[in-house]
Amino acid sequence: MIQVEEYRGHIRNWKELCEELDIDRSLPRAGREQEILKKGYEAWGTALPDHLYGMFAFALWDETEKCLYCARDQFGTKPFYYYQTEDGGLLYSTMIRTILQQEGFVKELNEGMLQIYLSLTYAAGEDTFFKGLKKLMPGHFLTWKNGELTIERYFAPAYHPDETKTLEEWADEIHTTLQKIMPEVKEDGETAESFLSGGVDSSYVLAMSDAQVSDSCGYDDERFDESPLAAETARILGRENRRCRITPEQFFGAVPYVMENMEQPLGDASAIVFALACKATAEHTKLCYSGEGADEFFGGYNMYRNAERYGDNLKTFYVGNTNIMKEEEKERILQHYDPSILPIGLVKEIYEETEGLDPLTKMADIDIRIWLEGDIYLNVDKMSTAAGLEIRMPLTDRRIFDIASRLPARYKVNAEQNKVAFRTAAAKVLPEEIAFRKKLGFIVPIRIWMADDRYNADVRQKFEGEAAARFFKKEEIQAIFNEYVGGNSDLWRKVWTIYTFLVWYELYFS
Repeated sequence: MIQVEEYRGHIRNWKELCEELDIDRSLPRAGREQEILKKGYEAWGTALPDHLYGMFAFALWDETEKCLYCARDQFGTKPFYYYQTEDGGLLYSTMIRTILQQEGFVKELNEGMLQIYLSLTYAAGEDTFFKGLKKLMPGHFLTWKNGELTIERYFAPAYHPDETKTLEEWADEIHTTLQKIMPEVKEDGETAESFLSGGVDSSYVLAMSDAQVSDSCGYDDERFDESPLAAETARILGRENRRCRITPEQFFGAVPYVMENMEQPLGDASAIVFALACKATAEHTKLCYSGEGADEFFGGYNMYRNAERYGDNLKTFYVGNTNIMKEEEKERILQHYDPSILPIGLVKEIYEETEGLDPLTKMADIDIRIWLEGDIYLNVDKMSTAAGLEIRMPLTDRRIFDIASRLPARYKVNAEQNKVAFRTAAAKVLPEEIAFRKKLGFIVPIRIWMADDRYNADVRQKFEGEAAARFFKKEEIQAIFNEYVGGNSDLWRKVWTIYTFLVWYELYFS
């Protein structure tokens, strides 16, 4: 007998699976998906995830074999954590706070993670900020039997560039695949809205969906406000657009809420904006689409255009999308610096697996396996869950990745453009000025706001507090803060990353 102990996610190919596994398709979604997991495990055992399209993290108990089986989806859209107790037990959940409350958990800070955090701005890899608490990594499953823990990998991104197709043929494949996926993302009877920025990813998702309402964020400062672009895109597509106006007071006021619900510190300033957007959107819908995944799959970041110039030198420095503090700076500002804890160690095996592939593929593979899981998908999951909003990401799909894994680098980036093939596909349903619009990123005016004495009182207080003195040499971090406030706005990320850690630490350990 199989019991579902824990499950969060959305299985897209449920209709085919219900037919194959003889499951009543009229069951409510929750019951239907649990039946898919139970009968799927009975049929395929640990190969179950290979049969699932969508987002998932789950734990199943096999009563007959007295065995626990846990799995996480191929890209890590849903988190899963586990902890071995001193008496040989195993605690597990998709939420850290659940494990913190369970008997046998000993709460201790994993201070070494701070060194990783100060470079990457997120908790990368399988370790967390809680000693002994680990993440089950994307594309892995866990079994627990007779007190023995085993972790195996069932999915690894693989790349086989195909030089036989034209750009238009690649665009056709992307477009027809997304056409197939979109009806699976929403079920009959559900009504979804769609997040919309000024970029191609969210615009393409909106254009391909039946969402009649789009949701955007904006600021009073026009230099950072993409919402007019979003509103114009929605107008062109004949959809309504709702704008969430974000003020500095709202932004800084939401920091404790975000760090508490994130469960680990996250130094991505856009997470605060995303949290406010989720709360605003949840006031009028419980389901929303979002466009994550395309940048990493199809070459969306401007730095990817430098890949060939970096060449084999990548393996000496490239650890992902963010790298804001070097080792000498961390050694200078930290009270306890361990020279053996280096971010590059997180990606050593990835470079070994991608040996012989082009530099762009190496960069993107690291971002898919480290950055997406540790930052982007964590943010989407935690902030939507906190707001009571369900987010589905049509572009994060094995079938979409399969295309990207065969796409030659020249159809991802060239001298003039990024996401070349993807944008060409999007142009089938979007005006060219939208499909080929320059990537702006998720812009937040924090670089200006945090230097303003009207808004940075808590930052100053945290930098001068007891927690700061425990982990940092206060005169060193104060010097960084003073230089930032004095006009060096390039230092904002360093200030913000230190600040968010201190906010999180006081919430969980004070």
